[in-house]
Amino acid sequence: MNPNEIDLHKELKKYFGFSQFKGLQEQVVGSIIKGNNTFVIMPTGGGKSLCYQLPALVLEGTAIVVSPLIALMKNQVDAIRSLSSENGIAHVLNSSLNKTEVNQVKSDIASGLTKLLYVAPESLTKEEYIQFLKSVKLSFVAIDEAHCISEWGHDFRPEYRNLRNIIKQLGDIPIIGLTATATPKVQEDILKNLDMPNANAFKASFNRPNLFYEVRPKTKNVDSDIIRFIKQNKGKSGVIYCLSRKKVEEIAQLLQVNGISAVPYHAGLDAKTRSKHQDMFLMEDVDVVVATIAFGMGIDKPDVRFVIHHDIPKSLESYYQETGRAGRDGGEGHCLAYYSYKDIEKLEKFMSGKPVAEQEIGFALLQEVVAYAETSMSRRKYLLHYFGEEFDEVNGEGADMDDNIRHPKKKVEAKDEVKKLLEVIRDTKQQFKGKEIILALMGKVNAIIKAHKIDQQPYFGKGASHDERFWMALIRQVLVTGMIQKDIETYGVIKISEKGLDFIKNPTSFMMSEDHEYSEAEDDLIVAAAKSSGTTDEALMTMLKDLRKKVAKKLGVPPFVVFQDPSLEDMSLKYPVTIDELGSIHGVGEGKAKKYGKEFVDLIARYVEDNDIIRPDDLVVKSTGANSSLKLYIIQNVDRKLALDDIARAKGLSMDDLLKEMEQIVYSGTKLNIKYWVDDILDEDQQEEIHDYFMDSESDKIDLALKEFDGDYDTEELRLMRIKFISEVAN
Repeated sequence: MNPNEIDLHKELKKYFGFSQFKGLQEQVVGSIIKGNNTFVIMPTGGGKSLCYQLPALVLEGTAIVVSPLIALMKNQVDAIRSLSSENGIAHVLNSSLNKTEVNQVKSDIASGLTKLLYVAPESLTKEEYIQFLKSVKLSFVAIDEAHCISEWGHDFRPEYRNLRNIIKQLGDIPIIGLTATATPKVQEDILKNLDMPNANAFKASFNRPNLFYEVRPKTKNVDSDIIRFIKQNKGKSGVIYCLSRKKVEEIAQLLQVNGISAVPYHAGLDAKTRSKHQDMFLMEDVDVVVATIAFGMGIDKPDVRFVIHHDIPKSLESYYQETGRAGRDGGEGHCLAYYSYKDIEKLEKFMSGKPVAEQEIGFALLQEVVAYAETSMSRRKYLLHYFGEEFDEVNGEGADMDDNIRHPKKKVEAKDEVKKLLEVIRDTKQQFKGKEIILALMGKVNAIIKAHKIDQQPYFGKGASHDERFWMALIRQVLVTGMIQKDIETYGVIKISEKGLDFIKNPTSFMMSEDHEYSEAEDDLIVAAAKSSGTTDEALMTMLKDLRKKVAKKLGVPPFVVFQDPSLEDMSLKYPVTIDELGSIHGVGEGKAKKYGKEFVDLIARYVEDNDIIRPDDLVVKSTGANSSLKLYIIQNVDRKLALDDIARAKGLSMDDLLKEMEQIVYSGTKLNIKYWVDDILDEDQQEEIHDYFMDSESDKIDLALKEFDGDYDTEELRLMRIKFISEVAN
């Protein structure tokens, strides 16, 4: 097929059933189809794999995908095979295959049947494979998890280093590098090692506006703080990361003893237990997984509501990857890390046995983590700056989702200090790291300062009135403004930019916020902060639940029919006192507000009055047009009795996604008459049986219904019946 004649939207629909691309996908796919070297930087969950799968399916020849994890390869191959009637459309080539299987793979490639071949980097070094691949038509080579090439990446694999030489042997074919983490330093490294300086680079935003970032001091009470946090988020899914297996086991046990359903996950458990624990988490049989970083590779659970770091990770990349497992569905995601400098010292001790070059990199990466934890500026801005992205901390999306912005530290004017700092960097010829610059400012000496005779210069000691912590914090804050930057070649060496030189000539106001001091004395503070950081009003919540029970009893329906728990939680957070305001509460539509709302808003109004509560000003939340137009489409087409699978297909939704949308529609109070569809699946007696179950049940949870019916009905049937039930009984 001529690349210019390919209709990308048609192919996307044909293979993946989506009606539109996400983010940068379309541009990336276009670049690959035209045969260009392409570099893709896209956070996890951004739809990275489609970027090379779609071109591989439409171009002639076989695409080679290099991937570091056997489990991930297997998942992807299964996914591609499910799109086609031909099993041979995708294959894995790695050490797990026997001779017969290898021959099958070869014959499928030779006959042109195989579009995607997943290989481990080690397999590519085998002479017989290279000879074979030279003899067939290849479309391109995609290198997934390309940060494995860079020792600055958080997951360096030496065997990735040799990929470029191997690809050269295969002939002149386009290379696609893909990664979900890339600081400017790692990006440069990848492009250099793959020898593709002229590649088309596509970089998606790393901002996840729905994630709330918080760092708390790690004191001796850290365990009870974690338990308190999880109990405040009862029933929500979460992951707790620890550095050692021993710690994982301890914390998992501690949580279990405290009545929290949790399981451990680490590489020391046998494969069967690991996979069982992972499934329990995915199927919501447990709320919390306590894990080492082994957990999460390829975990695709959209509704993880919190990620807790009991131990701070070794790099900001790891931190970003791990926190990024929260809130994939765009809903709430709370990222809480516990920090104490003692942990950093422990990590430094672990590194002392490694080769010097590796130690240097490890120390530099750790310093970034310390800076992130101790900074009192916007954490989101700091994190995004680390990934080479600008962020507007006043108007940017998600700007207030950050403990530092919600509880700002006091600021001081530091115009003169910034000028001194920039002058010292300029006058020492931009050849030192932060440590030496601070020593020069404070008038202190070490071997480097002596060797360069810096202690004999007029600027030596000019900043002695401030301590090292002050200067460290200032360097961090000035870095983010772009007046200075860390050199990419010799990472850590600080250079001054044009903007910085301008500042020396015309200094302007620079408000500096003080760094956090993490001392053992902050224990009571945590508790206070937890109370003020927007958690629900427990007393009101209890009253609302009682009222719901009363209303439900009067109407002869189960409580969940009136309002679901998340709606009550939202009410006890926002205190709506009119029917209008109630309409902006999570999961409450106009219809529902009118039908059940009056008693609830009256109760809240009395409560607010009696307790002198200051209500949030921004109560009226406007819903986004895109979302409501999809809901309208569903309502209209259900009215027309259109088949549900056709509705899903027309909007590029899976059946699961369609059911989610329909659930939101009926739970917020709009009727959806799906009797026509349910009648085809279940007979009258079956429908009556499920209807009666929901009528008598305390809960509308599907997993409880599944247990109750013990295999008589599947999840989809029960969800459809629940939609029908809520629609008829509640709306």
